[in-house]
Amino acid sequence: MALAQTNDVARLLRAAAPDLAVEVVKFETRGDRDQTSKLLQHGGKGGAFVAEIREAMRAGTLQAAMHSLKDVPGNEETPGLVLGAMLARDAANDSLVLRPGLSLETLRAARGKGFMIGTNAVRRAAYLRRLFPEATVIHFRGAADTRIAKLDRGDRQRLPDGGAVGPADALVMARSGLERIGMAARIAHDFSIDEMLPAVGQGIVTVECVETDWATRARLAAIDNVPSRLSAEAEREVLWVLNGHCNSPIAGHAMVAGHEMTLRASVLDDAGRFIEATRRGPANRPRELGRAVGMELLEKGAAEIIARTRPDEH
Repeated sequence: MALAQTNDVARLLRAAAPDLAVEVVKFETRGDRDQTSKLLQHGGKGGAFVAEIREAMRAGTLQAAMHSLKDVPGNEETPGLVLGAMLARDAANDSLVLRPGLSLETLRAARGKGFMIGTNAVRRAAYLRRLFPEATVIHFRGAADTRIAKLDRGDRQRLPDGGAVGPADALVMARSGLERIGMAARIAHDFSIDEMLPAVGQGIVTVECVETDWATRARLAAIDNVPSRLSAEAEREVLWVLNGHCNSPIAGHAMVAGHEMTLRASVLDDAGRFIEATRRGPANRPRELGRAVGMELLEKGAAEIIARTRPDEH
């Protein structure tokens, strides 16, 4: 999937500048090499999928790097680097994939009882416990196509301690990822924004580069999508205000309609606590809107939930 996303970036750059020589460099990160451990053990998604690539850019090995924006930490500074382009947003919602022979109707009727649903995202796990309170939510990792293959074969998911869980009856995955690997036909149900608010930045591909590399920044500006950037800035401002960490179930989604933006965000945990805020404002002031939503969540008690899930407090 990452290669398909990178090829999309290369195609857009070549279209914007036909004389530009674009080389796609494959880069294997910690998260790619370790398909078993929880992402928390690598410092969250930032440590698993972003940190090594950033080191390569600072060293001059890479001029730019593609990331799924949801994997880029939003609560910390990135000295010397800048997100130079946000591509047009793909579908932002999550989807349910079922093991062959199972039906959505059966899952719903049972409220999940007897079902094991796999995900590696604490946000998705928290929402699943609200939607299917009697299901067992299990840790399930791997590339998108690998996860589906394991689901279909009935494989158990290996755990870092040598144990295993599963097999899974269903998986929750990003629709955009399923579309990119040609497996959208496996979707049994698309979760609405009301059912499962997406991760901040979900569906947006971003391209990062060195802050002082003005030539590369100019190239990336040519493929930047304004609505995506505005939405990303609003959503990521919520993360900044909340100081969320990699284990925080924080969700956020912004929509631009004309000159107006609607931003919705939530903080929840696996104990059933749920806080949400929605605001509208001028689309050209996304950070201000994100700050207002983040502050409202804090006023409603978000800091307590986030502190309770912080790794160093256990």
